[in-house]
Amino acid sequence: MEVKLGTVVISSAGHDANNWFVVTGADGGFAFVADGKERKLASPKKKNLKHIRATSNVIDLEGLTDKKLRSALRALSAQSIAEESE
Repeated sequence: MEVKLGTVVISSAGHDANNWFVVTGADGGFAFVADGKERKLASPKKKNLKHIRATSNVIDLEGLTDKKLRSALRALSAQSIAEESE
């Protein structure tokens, strides 16, 4: 699986399963992900690519703060839940 910077992903394994993140970097078979709350942009979590599912959403990382990231991920998550319930 190829992930690009800014791609919104959902964790599928680990203690953070079903949480939404944005990819801030990649290294081989791993992606660095942040959610702005538990994992800040300054200290992203190293996550195996096997343990994340990419969505079709992309967030521009330019000028992004932790607060803006939390807000964007919350909105995308709510939108996804609304679409599933329709």
